[in-house]
Amino acid sequence: MTLRNQVLVWVGFFVATIFLLWIFRPILLPFVVGMALAYLLNPVVNIIGRIGISRPWASAIVLVIGILVIIGMLLMLVPLVGQQVVGLITRLPGYVTDLQALAQGLVPQLTEWLGPERTAQVEASLADLITRGVEMAGLITAQVAQSGLTVVNTIAVLFITPVVAFYMLLDWEGMTERVDDLLPRAYRDEIRGVLNQIDKSMAGVIRGQGSVVLVLCIYYATALTLVGLNFGLAIGLLGGLLSFVPYVGFAIGFVLSMTVALVQFWPDQWLFVLIVLAVYLVGQFLEANILYPKLVGQSININPVWLMFALFAFGLLFGFVGLLLAVPLAAITGVLTRYALAKYQASSLYRGPEPEPAAPKVDLVVPPVRKPPARRPTRAK
Repeated sequence: MTLRNQVLVWVGFFVATIFLLWIFRPILLPFVVGMALAYLLNPVVNIIGRIGISRPWASAIVLVIGILVIIGMLLMLVPLVGQQVVGLITRLPGYVTDLQALAQGLVPQLTEWLGPERTAQVEASLADLITRGVEMAGLITAQVAQSGLTVVNTIAVLFITPVVAFYMLLDWEGMTERVDDLLPRAYRDEIRGVLNQIDKSMAGVIRGQGSVVLVLCIYYATALTLVGLNFGLAIGLLGGLLSFVPYVGFAIGFVLSMTVALVQFWPDQWLFVLIVLAVYLVGQFLEANILYPKLVGQSININPVWLMFALFAFGLLFGFVGLLLAVPLAAITGVLTRYALAKYQASSLYRGPEPEPAAPKVDLVVPPVRKPPARRPTRAK
């Protein structure tokens, strides 16, 4: 298969996948969650299977334990977090108003430092920024809720997701073997290499990124609650959950925390404002230098700008399902793009035509011609 045909096949496959996702987007949520859960639990099922337990029983045991753990966490956290989320949404306009009043107290100092015209410009810019930020957050939340978190989808996730995950765990090895049997014999090793890279990248997305999100949720929620920040548990969980988007989780959590901290602690307990600031600086350091390199590493290998674009684009097209699929599809696209670039750089289109082999050198030195020895004249008898 030529390079051109390979590129056409992969591009066609990608376009067909996006088209099918767009058609079936209203019913995809339980299947996507079920497949992600099966992919996440498959290594545990393999470990239990080595002990001697059959694949069906191992799949059932692992899936039941995983569901019980998720249900237990929800039962413990949902009542408390739900109250804090409702309280934060109710109090957020008041916090914004209090923060603006706090900023108004600093206007005389800013006027003395910047002048009246620049101070008015800064004040107008901040007000416009806050208004646009609140409107954008509301639109994104409404879009996600309308497209993905309907009552039907919620019921489907609760009842269909475990069934999908169980049957995928049950037949995981068979599916991989059937896919391997369908690979073209001439290109089997090359395609296996690409699929192994995709598997490594997906493991980094689902397992590594999921571990990072879990650790950050625990860290931010615990630290902000211990500081005594109002709605610290909800803000910490929100920032941790959104940390799968580069810098977005940190930015949202930091802005909300500092807004609440300034209104709650300033100026009498200003030290707690610095503690909240330190919590986020330490969290960002841990994420960038310890958690992400150790748990995710270079398996995703995607520029953060493209990752954010994929999240916003897929979220706009497919709603909540798009947010779940954006990072895995971006990882797969990155693997295929790197493979295509490697093939392109190894092709004659990039290297140019091969130079013709040089003609063998011909030795043009003519050997000296030896003259025959002179004949002696014969004497006459």
